Amino acid sequence: MTNYSHIWLICLLLLPLMCHGDIEPTMPDCEQGGLQGSQYICLATETQPYRTAYHFQPAKNWMNGNAFTNFTYGSIILAYIIFCDVVLADVLLLYNPSGAVWIQNISWGHSTSTDLVNWTPQPIAMWPSHAGDINGCFSGSATILPGEVPAMLYTGINSKNEQVQNLALPKDLSDPYLIEWVKSQHNPLMIPGSQNNIYGELFRDPSTAWLGNDGHWRVAIGITRNRTGVAIIYKSKDFIHWTMDVEQQLHSTKDTGMWECVDFFPVATSSLNGLDTSTTGYGTRHVLKSSMYDIQYDYYTIGIYDTDKDIFMPDMDFPSDNSGLRFDYGRFYASKTFYDSSTNRRILWGWVKETTDTATDIMKGWSGLQAIPRSIWLDESGKQLVQWPITEIEKLRMNEVNLHNELLKGDSVLEVHGITCSQADVEVSFAVANFENAEILDPSWTDPQMICSQKGASVKGGIGPFGLDYLLSTSTQKIRNPTYGAFLDINPVNEELTLRSLVDHSIVESFGGRGKTSMTARIYPTLAVESVAHLYAFNNGMESVKISTLSAWSMKTAQIG
Repeated sequence: MTNYSHIWLICLLLLPLMCHGDIEPTMPDCEQGGLQGSQYICLATETQPYRTAYHFQPAKNWMNGNAFTNFTYGSIILAYIIFCDVVLADVLLLYNPSGAVWIQNISWGHSTSTDLVNWTPQPIAMWPSHAGDINGCFSGSATILPGEVPAMLYTGINSKNEQVQNLALPKDLSDPYLIEWVKSQHNPLMIPGSQNNIYGELFRDPSTAWLGNDGHWRVAIGITRNRTGVAIIYKSKDFIHWTMDVEQQLHSTKDTGMWECVDFFPVATSSLNGLDTSTTGYGTRHVLKSSMYDIQYDYYTIGIYDTDKDIFMPDMDFPSDNSGLRFDYGRFYASKTFYDSSTNRRILWGWVKETTDTATDIMKGWSGLQAIPRSIWLDESGKQLVQWPITEIEKLRMNEVNLHNELLKGDSVLEVHGITCSQADVEVSFAVANFENAEILDPSWTDPQMICSQKGASVKGGIGPFGLDYLLSTSTQKIRNPTYGAFLDINPVNEELTLRSLVDHSIVESFGGRGKTSMTARIYPTLAVESVAHLYAFNNGMESVKISTLSAWSMKTAQIG
């Protein structure tokens, strides 16, 4: 008998459609928000079809990486806080077209939420003002110190344009939204130089700190040495005075370049619950994630943390270079996780960049958004992580539509009616009855993105490709490259092929195999805007496939800016 569990290492372009193409935008009509030279600024209005309805983004300007803290009182969540790097704009710069592009002299925007869905903007939290960050406040991470005190370690750019590490603390702990932050008088706490073999321009993004068995705090920071990506460790007893051993590395990998936004956290081996970052010992594994600057992807590896030697050892056959596993196989970068103690879960959030050019971003007046927060845990196999959108996002669902046991014959499409397709949540399960015409996996197929771009969803096979088409104005509208692809290792004889997608105007987040693989794409439709958008299930293969279940919802608009 054929063992389909080995043959069916599935490219998610071909089985449920998770190979997305980015459609180039045409600029919508914009209200005149301001004028500099001959360029108008597009403000966030209904005339901008690419603004999101439930993905977080500021009202205007550039945003990228993030840092988190959750401040709790007992079991009551008072606030989640996201700090997004945004260009600081006061009244003199409010309509500056450069507000939608990255600059070094960057600041920290601030929004608050009680549910991670609806967000209230707050005043700018931090801006360049002291010796340790006079040329920019870069990304960082929050750590909850004893006494429920949130402490923010972050990278600043000093007067020499060196990257140094700084500390900020809330001014008023009784303020549930932590509006004001005070920079430590001891800043900078960690500096580069020949004494520690750290280059001043390649030393950034401290992780959430964890407490060792010796009572000392540890924090991981990304650097590079001779093209080797390195996560180094600093230690501190009081969270102010930090030291490092030049020879000490948490982990390193040759020929991977600069590691940004290093994340290091434990996962439970027999539970879906998250763990506090300081948890070690029996029943835990550790995850090391690096955002590889040269290629702009987030890779992770799973292994063991030796607490005595302060080193991370990946599991056997688990690479930590760019041939390993990624959090997301699309437009997703500079991600961070944090532990939500009130719900015992670890939550992942990533930055989603535009694929438009700088001139277009300046015209529309904004650039960048955040993916939907995802719960993350270790798969029962122990060989990968699983991600799923947080349950809170489901409060936005409305107008549910359901299909059951719908047969999709070869070379056919089925339109899903009754929802707002440009602002939707869709879950579908496909079943295949006959595998005789299935293609055998070619051992040379090692790059799923390349396979997706070469074959596409229109290339007919014995089984498939089949899946869902989003944000189309007609069932024959084509989309353009680039495309994204990923492999999914499942046994389709015993498991149905599942896909969940969150569609929000110019972004589609998809989760295949119940969260074993995820993919995020930016899509800027020229025709399929608002009510003109359509959703189709399709089957371009010769064999019939069955839609076992399909549930789709329109999504309400969240408060996001």
